[in-house]
Amino acid sequence: MNTAVATVGTSASGKANMVSQYLIFSLANELFAVGTLRVREIIEYGNITSVPMMPGYIRGVINLRGAVVPVIDLNARFGRAHTEISRRTCVVILEVQADNDTHVLGIVVDAVSAVRQIDSADVEPAPSFGTRIRADFIDGMAKVKGNFVILLDLGKVLSVEEIAMLGEVSHGPAHLES
Repeated sequence: MNTAVATVGTSASGKANMVSQYLIFSLANELFAVGTLRVREIIEYGNITSVPMMPGYIRGVINLRGAVVPVIDLNARFGRAHTEISRRTCVVILEVQADNDTHVLGIVVDAVSAVRQIDSADVEPAPSFGTRIRADFIDGMAKVKGNFVILLDLGKVLSVEEIAMLGEVSHGPAHLES
């Protein structure tokens, strides 16, 4: 999945604009997107081991080819109810930068819908009201095939302190059953 493409073009106003690929997924009947450069893979939901004393939005950890990967319930992270698990529920494995470190973690989503190119000229700034998640979690909004898609700022959704805490979890024992 790390085959993201970014191209530079020129808009009608003569300003340079970027076209980037985003993974679009649904969560609680809303569409969200993350840049495909951050996406490692998409896996079926299952085999999550809960970890005591973690915040409610951390579902647990999975064993991904010998590596312990924390899994975050994105819906719960947004302050909403835990994601209802269905046959389309999946875990998107992401790489997130914090300082000079790269952390691998998973997010639980209702369903993955598509990979789409979005032109930076089509991205609007985050609204200061009207969304059901914190405005600082939003990198922008874009209209894709007639629907608004919320572009997430993963650095804010998963703050440096939380990533550091997740790093401690992922360096724990790697003898989980898969």
